[in-house]
Amino acid sequence: MQYFNFIGRYKAKGKYRKSYRDAKESYLTRIRWAVSMFYFGMGLCFATWASRIPIIKADLHLTDGQLGTILFALPVGQLTMMFFSGKLVTRFGSHRILPFSILMYAFSLTNLGLAQNAWQLGLGLYILGIFGNLSNIAVNTQGVYTEGLFKKTIMSSFHGVWSLAGFTGAIVGLGMLALKLGTYTHFLIIAILVLVLDVLNFKFLIKAKEIVQLEKKKGFRKRDKSLILLGIIGFCSMASEGIMFDWSGVYFKDIVMAPESLVVLGYASFMIMMASGRFFGDGLINKFGRKRVMQISGVVISSGLFTAVIFPFIIPATIAFMFVGLGVSTIIPTLYSLAGKHPTIPTGEALTAVSSVSFLGFLLGPPVIGHIAELFGLRFSFAFIGIFGFFIALMVSRIRAIE
Repeated sequence: MQYFNFIGRYKAKGKYRKSYRDAKESYLTRIRWAVSMFYFGMGLCFATWASRIPIIKADLHLTDGQLGTILFALPVGQLTMMFFSGKLVTRFGSHRILPFSILMYAFSLTNLGLAQNAWQLGLGLYILGIFGNLSNIAVNTQGVYTEGLFKKTIMSSFHGVWSLAGFTGAIVGLGMLALKLGTYTHFLIIAILVLVLDVLNFKFLIKAKEIVQLEKKKGFRKRDKSLILLGIIGFCSMASEGIMFDWSGVYFKDIVMAPESLVVLGYASFMIMMASGRFFGDGLINKFGRKRVMQISGVVISSGLFTAVIFPFIIPATIAFMFVGLGVSTIIPTLYSLAGKHPTIPTGEALTAVSSVSFLGFLLGPPVIGHIAELFGLRFSFAFIGIFGFFIALMVSRIRAIE
């Protein structure tokens, strides 16, 4: 990968050297801020959609089963685009793809507010998934490029911004409901906000040229296996994350027997710690190294899930879910950072390979948990996923690329 020297024309000598350093630091900070705003825009769009699901369900008179089937259109769209995202980003550049894809993502969101029946909502979600995946690969490619400019790990902070946008989207959603604004109006306001963020920041995206030197076929395949291993680690992490999103509330209601007002406590504690962990995770990685942090993270995930199983009471279960959030917080950002630095595969395509395998964990984990829970109980299913954390720690120790 070769970066354009964005301030290389400024030749600093003698008494101007300090001014040069200040200008460089200021411009690097502006690049990081710009990329962060694209992460924020993506997280805001996703959270905005999630905040309106109950209203859309009621407006379209959908049953739980119908809604569940329709919601599957979103990951199907994402999986469909995974075959093309990496190649598009490599061919046209993430600095061109990202401004376009995030606008399409935002305005695809507004289509959901116009849906009058189930099939229109399903089609809208499919399109949203397509542009969501394209934006995801493009923004993480920019994240890898920006991290390369800073010469230190900063990827977790970008994902922390995404999580922060999730909280913001939920709060804005509550405000929109309080103001009794319609779904389409709500979505349109968010789309316009994302448009403003796009216009203000797109010119600061990094223009990078991919330089890929393919090795001999045998060597190339050997190196390529490392991406699969990273993907498997991501699969385990995102499966753990997925059950928190979909099953934490059910666990608190049916197993912990929490009062109705506290059913959301498990999910909230998980989300708070996941977001917090992403903001201070970079500092830990820079101090202790990726391998040690990821090994500890895997153990923390397992410890949290097993604690919730062994002590199904409000206080210990809440603390346990906080552990799970802390454990998963840095794994996916770290995997994306490692994949993006693959020596023989373009950044966009490497990210696609890892995210494709990882995303299967998020997609397949929750329904598998449901079937296991039906056969053996929800506590057993949480214990089953708890094994994944130890597996992450074991796998990390076997990959030499992780330091």
